[in-house]
Amino acid sequence: MNNENLRAKATALNNVAKHEMREVREIAAIDLGSNSFHMIVARIVNGSIQVLSRLKRKVRLAAGLDENGVLDQAAISRGVDCLALFAERLQGFKAENVNVVGTYTLRSAVNNQEFLRQAQAVFPYPIRIISGEAEAEMIYAGVSHTQPEQARKLVIDIGGGSTEMIIGEGFTPLLVNSRNMGCVSFAKQFFVNGEISEQNFNRARQTALERVRDLSEQYRQLGWKHVLGSSGTIKTVHQVIMANIDNDGIITAGRLDHLIERTLKATHFDNLKLSGLIEERADVFVPGLAILSAVFDAFDIQQMRYSDGALREGVMYSLETNFQVTNIRERTAEGLAEQFNIDREQAHRVTQTAVLLAQQFTGWQSPEQAEELQEILLWAALLHEVGIVINHKNLQKHSAYILQNIELPGFDKEQQRLLATLVRYHINNFRLEDISAGRYEIQDVLSLIRLLRLAIALNKSRQATESTEEISLKTDRISSLWTLTFEPNYLRDNPLVENDLAAEQLQLKDIGINFKFA
Repeated sequence: MNNENLRAKATALNNVAKHEMREVREIAAIDLGSNSFHMIVARIVNGSIQVLSRLKRKVRLAAGLDENGVLDQAAISRGVDCLALFAERLQGFKAENVNVVGTYTLRSAVNNQEFLRQAQAVFPYPIRIISGEAEAEMIYAGVSHTQPEQARKLVIDIGGGSTEMIIGEGFTPLLVNSRNMGCVSFAKQFFVNGEISEQNFNRARQTALERVRDLSEQYRQLGWKHVLGSSGTIKTVHQVIMANIDNDGIITAGRLDHLIERTLKATHFDNLKLSGLIEERADVFVPGLAILSAVFDAFDIQQMRYSDGALREGVMYSLETNFQVTNIRERTAEGLAEQFNIDREQAHRVTQTAVLLAQQFTGWQSPEQAEELQEILLWAALLHEVGIVINHKNLQKHSAYILQNIELPGFDKEQQRLLATLVRYHINNFRLEDISAGRYEIQDVLSLIRLLRLAIALNKSRQATESTEEISLKTDRISSLWTLTFEPNYLRDNPLVENDLAAEQLQLKDIGINFKFA
């Protein structure tokens, strides 16, 4: 992020007018998938969504779909029973606040009207069966509203009965496709009775490859900067990679090959044992792995990151037209600032100082991440006092707990963890061994903590602070010594600032970090 953009963003945060408290609206989004039914109940408050509950039931609807497209009564009953359970939770909801969509299995079933008839007896809300293209667009919306990437991205979603592939930019899908191949339908077709063999796996993979091969050239020509994967299969692959290969959870072709090799050592779903693989998902993990491997090959994907957002989030955000803003993080942060009644003047002082210092810092160990790191610092400066609603004592712990555990659309899990880490150590003593980096360099994380701590120390007097932009930050070649230099007589005229910097100097010295000021 260039200096002008960073400063403009910090200024804009302070200039946002305080909204009057809006009427709280509760909404529900339900995804009737081929493997599972999902429901999210949330409320809209202060311009942001707060998830109240999530409910998921494994219905395996696609398992009841025969070769003639008839959905058997057992599958219908499983689905209707689940909807009856959902209806209990939704008592009192108006129809306009509940959005329910049916996907591959319901749109494929020739007797889907029978399902709807039986569902209507226990579930008083309309169910909309959507096309594959509409499903793909909603999946893209769910990803776009929950992930930070604004540049062009390829989104892959492997469901129980179909796989969606979308290229989009910002909130706009540019190319969408849905193909009839999913982890439940492929399990039924290629892994009869749960038997695993190299032959079965290769047949499933080759079939998937043939179903998407014709899309390859068009997708590659359009291109993308990021690749994101959503829903259960890709989430499971991500978790297995985290447990067995690397904690970053990034999916690559090489890592998929490693998982395939280990998977094929098992002869049945029941004896497939992999760390990170939930036993009940083994039956959909294997066919899903075959499909994912084929998609990687067809589109020549180098790496993929898992996205929490998927179809149900897209369904949820479609209930409120005001959510489509360019900067999702800004919407999230503004909502939290309102929710926790943050002292906006103090937040502004700290963010402005943090930006001033960050613009002068050049010691990033991963320069390619510098823009991302500086923006996380900006949000940390804005939100570091959210924990004061609990208690001023141990403020940093309360703030970190909130930011680590609350829903943060626009921040992926690693970014959320970094944000919570910065806030956790923004005051008081800490130990270097307590700092973990994840996908970020440990030295860069420590530099962010130091920048935030200095910004807070320089504004500890709050409204009594005499602001100045005549602050020079210099670091040595290896960033082991940081020096702050002020305009003449500033420290003499602001003894409280000098005292706070002296206290910070002692705290950093205790953990072997050198800091000087003059």
